[in-house]
Amino acid sequence: MKYNILILIPIILLQFSGFTQDPDATIDDIAGIIKTGDSRKLAGYFSSVVDLEIKDTDGSFNNTQAEIIMRDFFNYNKVKEFTVNHKGSSNEGSHYMIGSYKTSTQVFRVYILLKKSKENLLIHKIQFEED
Repeated sequence: MKYNILILIPIILLQFSGFTQDPDATIDDIAGIIKTGDSRKLAGYFSSVVDLEIKDTDGSFNNTQAEIIMRDFFNYNKVKEFTVNHKGSSNEGSHYMIGSYKTSTQVFRVYILLKKSKENLLIHKIQFEED
């Protein structure tokens, strides 16, 4: 009986501990997805509306439109290398990542802003600026 209680206590504590998503792990996941150029997986991290600044595209798009735009970008700008140069957070709970996206002919500076929605960090803004 004591053994069963000792097993149940940690399980119960985990359920009520307010366990939240690890920002560094989320950023690492997103970086890995960008390295593969998988717009569908990236869209799994989109908020319902995403601000995009990519080449000639600049605006707010629903997550379906944003996925299509990212798919086109990845198709026409095949990644050779993607590195995260910096990641951080604000006092308001936002998190961000700055990186370099290299193709065979161009280099883009990447900025991604994530904000908490319920217990998940979701992408609210993506910028790909030519370096």
